[in-house]
Amino acid sequence: MKIFKYITLAATLLLVSNAFAQSDIDPRRKQAIDSLALEKVKDLSKYISIIGDKKTQYSEAQRVMDRAEELFAPDSEMGVSSLSKEEISYYKVRQYFERLMALNYDKVSIKWYDIHYISDLEQQPDGSFVGVITIYQRFEGTSDDGMSYKDTTKKDITIYVKKKETQIAGRTIEFWDVLLGDVRVTETSA
Repeated sequence: MKIFKYITLAATLLLVSNAFAQSDIDPRRKQAIDSLALEKVKDLSKYISIIGDKKTQYSEAQRVMDRAEELFAPDSEMGVSSLSKEEISYYKVRQYFERLMALNYDKVSIKWYDIHYISDLEQQPDGSFVGVITIYQRFEGTSDDGMSYKDTTKKDITIYVKKKETQIAGRTIEFWDVLLGDVRVTETSA
């Protein structure tokens, strides 16, 4: 059913494709694109919770990883930080999900909140648009032996809006799609 939701939103974006030929985006059209971007970020949040949950079966986690990867532009990376280290590590999206699934806790809780745009969409020389959405992630991991870790991380997610083509009833249709890019850690706190 998620595919249907994306197709519906993409169809809405079909109606707005001419607006991107101009440097300014009509506010109504921009709202459709913003909605699709925020929807994909919220879906990613759900997928990360499922992958990180120790009760999730391996086969289900693999299926969810496949779906989550579809949200991203090729070669995107996700940042990981810790209160115990100053450096931030970046991993390819699939590697990030696999590491998340393998965390050495008996219970993991990951919640995203305060999701909002921090930059407007800016047109690029190739005609695509780029923006940034910020989120806060609350991570809690606990083990039966008493080991516990909690942190809150602020992350910036690059958003790419690009023109794509699809075939419908033998006709080539152009539409605008939203892909997630790098997820950069900007701060980590207790």
